[in-house]
Amino acid sequence: MIRTAALVFLSASVGQAGAPELRFPVDWETLTPLPYRDPPKITSQMTDFVGREILTGGCSRPTKVNGHRELRVDVAVLLSADAEIRATVPHAVHCPTVEQFTAGLVTTFARNNLKADPGAAAGWYRATVVYVWDN
Repeated sequence: MIRTAALVFLSASVGQAGAPELRFPVDWETLTPLPYRDPPKITSQMTDFVGREILTGGCSRPTKVNGHRELRVDVAVLLSADAEIRATVPHAVHCPTVEQFTAGLVTTFARNNLKADPGAAAGWYRATVVYVWDN
């Protein structure tokens, strides 16, 4: 089975109606961390799902470090000026199901859980989810 994905990137400035437009950032490391009020918690069920997907989905398997496997997935998050999520784009980890699962988790984690900062600009932020498991 061949899996394909397409992303459309428009512009990242604030548009005429005050809503951010899409233009994907180039440098992941320069993105400001997503301003969670309470840090998200990765459950064992979430990590189990990722581990199963890597084993059965033909995904690249991380090497063991200190007896554990660890996978870091960054997600770029486009926020509007009122801290509403407008888009999420997972960084490729060579496992599309895990990438999309993580982008969905970030959206869920952010819902009603972002610091309201009246001076914050609309734009791109980075969320990082780290899965750690034994196998």
